[in-house]
Amino acid sequence: MHQGTLYAISDLHVGYAENRAQLDGLRPTSPQDWLIVAGDVADVFADIIGTLAMLRERFARVIWAPGNHELWTRPDDPVQSRGEARYEELVQECRRLEVLTPEDEYAVWDGAGGPVIVAPLLLLYDYSFRIPGMPTKEAALKHAHETGVVCTDEMLLYPDPYPSREEWCWARVKQTSTRLDACDPELPTVLVNHYPLVRQPTDVLWFPQFAQWCGTELTADWHTRYRAAAAIYGHLHIPRLSHYDGVPFQEVSLGYPREWKARPDPPVLLRPVPLHRYEGE
Repeated sequence: MHQGTLYAISDLHVGYAENRAQLDGLRPTSPQDWLIVAGDVADVFADIIGTLAMLRERFARVIWAPGNHELWTRPDDPVQSRGEARYEELVQECRRLEVLTPEDEYAVWDGAGGPVIVAPLLLLYDYSFRIPGMPTKEAALKHAHETGVVCTDEMLLYPDPYPSREEWCWARVKQTSTRLDACDPELPTVLVNHYPLVRQPTDVLWFPQFAQWCGTELTADWHTRYRAAAAIYGHLHIPRLSHYDGVPFQEVSLGYPREWKARPDPPVLLRPVPLHRYEGE
């Protein structure tokens, strides 16, 4: 039987010295521990790969699902590839490090709470998490610009070769659902996505305009459809555990220093994945 613990973390944002210092002290509790990294490791290509390499040296297995920051093409990044090409370069570097990605065969965790299929996902968003009264993406974006709440993705996350980010999202949803449909129906899953698979976690955002950059309604039933023992996400920088249809949704972000420093307790870096035993229909 596999020993160790299945842990998860996200939103490391190692471009901040305070976050790098936190990460320097991160160690597994057992040589058999696995670590899920649910996106937003860094903004710059070399920092992303360097951090994943460090984590891979420490943990028995590292499983990475990209966030929006990994897909940014900043003008000061020596790697200037954009969109899908940038993602494919990250995947190739991860394979060199033996870090699993959404393009690799899903691993099966058979330690405590297992066996479960650990499925890292890249799904993006399609502006469908709009606030009430915004019938279209255009209306929601206009309101966001008027109120000064605009995600940096609009400037730095290129969808190439897709015409738009939402069309990239739709392609990824279709491709990923086909893969998940083909998984062993006898095994539950841990669904790992940078964005929450359901809209409800975005209801607590201080600025509801930001929700449109936080997921897609197309995945609203995936936690039940794909037998989720847990759903892991980040992006919102609001670490917490919620339940939907009996499935634990764990937000595992570190976030920006100004956020975690403002909280009364020190940040929790290693969060055990709260595996719920899926009982089927």
